[in-house]
Amino acid sequence: MTADTATEVFEEHRSVLLGVAYRMLGRVADAEDVVQDAWLRWSGADRADVRDPRAYLVRVTTRLALDRLRQIKARNEAYVGPWLPEPYVTEFADTAPDTAERAVLADSVSLAVLVVLESLSPLERAVFVLREAFGYPHADIAAMLDRTEPAVRQLAGRARRHVEERRPRYDVDPDQRRDLTERFLAAAGDGDIDGLMALLAPDVRLVGDSGGKAKAPLRVLESADHVGRFLVGAAAKGIADMSYRFLELNGGPAVLLLSGDKPDAVFQLDVLDGRVQTVYVIRNPDKLRSLATA
Repeated sequence: MTADTATEVFEEHRSVLLGVAYRMLGRVADAEDVVQDAWLRWSGADRADVRDPRAYLVRVTTRLALDRLRQIKARNEAYVGPWLPEPYVTEFADTAPDTAERAVLADSVSLAVLVVLESLSPLERAVFVLREAFGYPHADIAAMLDRTEPAVRQLAGRARRHVEERRPRYDVDPDQRRDLTERFLAAAGDGDIDGLMALLAPDVRLVGDSGGKAKAPLRVLESADHVGRFLVGAAAKGIADMSYRFLELNGGPAVLLLSGDKPDAVFQLDVLDGRVQTVYVIRNPDKLRSLATA
């Protein structure tokens, strides 16, 4: 395999490798670093005996992400306020036109699921990502992780039960979420507390992530009254030279707020039965850098 061919093969699988690494780590910058490390391993490896480049690259990426994840978990212990994953630009409407496939991909990278994945052990998370998001057989995962197949099956079952027990229910229909997001944005921007309350579920939650580096609630807000009043108050204060645009982030519609041309905040809604169940607000500037050119 020539150097040019090796580069072409790697680039063919780059998006998959980034998807694995991001789901493992919840951070775009860390995922990109892992993929770069995987490239260095690939470019320097003896590729003559590599029969399945994709499997080889996924194995290398997964192992590198496991090492990085163990370091990240230690850093998270000192995080200020609620933690949310770094927003991740997705284009599933283009890459996965099939509705069922798109729903699976969107669910596997959603903020709700990634938050739950934070509570898994690194090995459980690796197995869950490879099995549930990418459909790898247990035997292949066992080979990637140097574990026995029965051990992988046990890890997969435990991880799946944990996620199913803890993740909130929500609708993944992108059109419904987009419509509700537009009405939500209009009501909050107009200071229409009654209109906003009509969109919120009674037990709605607002999770704000600032990392202590911007203004956002340092605890989760609960109930329609608390969330609605906070949002109307925040909208009244405004953002200097504010504009906004819609993006597909983490498999669903989201709003990027800008101050001038600089990302200031991202918010995204989880919706169920036509009402907002969770409001995610990300204001940590470190997590918004990748959206500067989005």
